[in-house]
Amino acid sequence: MARSNLFLRAKIRHIVLTRTADRLTLGMLGRRHRAQPIEVRTVELCIPQWPQAYDGVRIAHLTDFHLGELMHVGQALDAVERVACLKPDMVACTGDVVDLDLHGMGAEDLLSAMGSMEAPLGRFLVLGNHDHLDDGHMLAAMASMRGLQVLHGAVVPVGDASDPLLVGGVDWASTVRALDQRVAELPQTPHLLLAHNPKAFHAAARRDIPLTLSGHTHGGQVAWKGKPRANVSFAHRLSAGLYQRNGCSLFVSVGAGAWFPLRVHCAPEVLVITVRRGAVQ
Repeated sequence: MARSNLFLRAKIRHIVLTRTADRLTLGMLGRRHRAQPIEVRTVELCIPQWPQAYDGVRIAHLTDFHLGELMHVGQALDAVERVACLKPDMVACTGDVVDLDLHGMGAEDLLSAMGSMEAPLGRFLVLGNHDHLDDGHMLAAMASMRGLQVLHGAVVPVGDASDPLLVGGVDWASTVRALDQRVAELPQTPHLLLAHNPKAFHAAARRDIPLTLSGHTHGGQVAWKGKPRANVSFAHRLSAGLYQRNGCSLFVSVGAGAWFPLRVHCAPEVLVITVRRGAVQ
């Protein structure tokens, strides 16, 4: 199958910025990066509009593994296993499962691990920009076959059929305008929105969606010590942690993986988020 221009540009960027930087340091940069452990963090959010019936729900938020040269599948599987031990109610993966190549990097094993996690409220995935570089349709099909529900502009009810929690998801888009359109086209207003790009929050807040989960930014990968939002993710004002607008909330994970072998004061992470109904703290 012919590679897209986006894939080829990403491959060139990877060779120039990632491989060359590693070689110039005689491999030290890559070794240090791969030795950096993925943290399992627990976060508690208070959301005023969150449905009372789902007060205390625990969501495993996994994002930006970027399986490839900088993230071996064994490291990703270990992080998923540690999250699974915390017994979340739901699994929410917000994309960039792979970095460049879909095949040969262990994507099937990682998708199987996420899809087999015990999660009574379901296991969901939305695609990120890197997922589309090689073959987004194939990745989505692989995820569906392995127990993950891929959300392409859908809203699904979970939990109590008479009082469900509504989970929605939108596919990758790069611009605020395109994401506004995707959110506007959702058939219902969900309680929880999954979107790889945090720019979807602008439309989510206008639509009164209580909580949006995103990734994509990696928190810049380099941040000021103790100030995660003071980072080099210059293209994203919504780059790390919790943001609030009009009673609605966005949480941006800095993700588990990387596109460049350097993280400073921005440790790779997977999350278990406990969501409670209540006033913003």
